[in-house]
Amino acid sequence: MSQPVQPPNQPQQPFGGQPVDGNPYAGRPGPAAPTGNPYGQQPPAPTGNPYGQQPPAPAGNPFAGQQPGQSAPFSGGAPFSPAPPARNNILLGVLVALGAAVVAGILYGVIAGSIEREVGYAAVGVGFLVGFAASKVGGSNPAIVGAAAVFSIGAVYLGQLVGISMVLADVAQIPFSEVVGDHFGTVTEAWSQEADFMTYLFLGLGAIAAVGGAKKAG
Repeated sequence: MSQPVQPPNQPQQPFGGQPVDGNPYAGRPGPAAPTGNPYGQQPPAPTGNPYGQQPPAPAGNPFAGQQPGQSAPFSGGAPFSPAPPARNNILLGVLVALGAAVVAGILYGVIAGSIEREVGYAAVGVGFLVGFAASKVGGSNPAIVGAAAVFSIGAVYLGQLVGISMVLADVAQIPFSEVVGDHFGTVTEAWSQEADFMTYLFLGLGAIAAVGGAKKAG
């Protein structure tokens, strides 16, 4: 007797399992679904400072760790110091010299009139103040220095007149303003009569001190 011949291309059961509910892959074994935290196998995340493994930054100077001789980045060497602007304003210097001469001359006269004598140091101080202020503002131009010297002589002369006026006002028992306003000719005549070597010396000291003050300021 002969064996029945199996029909060709007989469908095989997929992957050794029986189809379940029409799904031919229902019986296929697969990887187990992860349970719990899907990232449970990863290493734990670092706690605290995430950069804790880095070396601590130096406190204070950020370039403290550099080797000697190394310059700071972007330093560009030593900072550049701009040169001070040149002072060469002749007109302003002359005006300052004139103003300082008037103020210093009045102060010098008040001192001389109060003690009824002239003081050489005060005359020197007048000239130095005038020359220093003029050159400090206008520069060391020779014209400014010359103007300061001339104005210093005038300042000392003005101070001498103020001192004489104060003395005359005290002797005549009249106001100082009346002596200056109504009897100014008498004041200048009194100066001419009382002028001596020391009077002219003080005038010269004022001019010399003005030159010294201008050089000191320049």
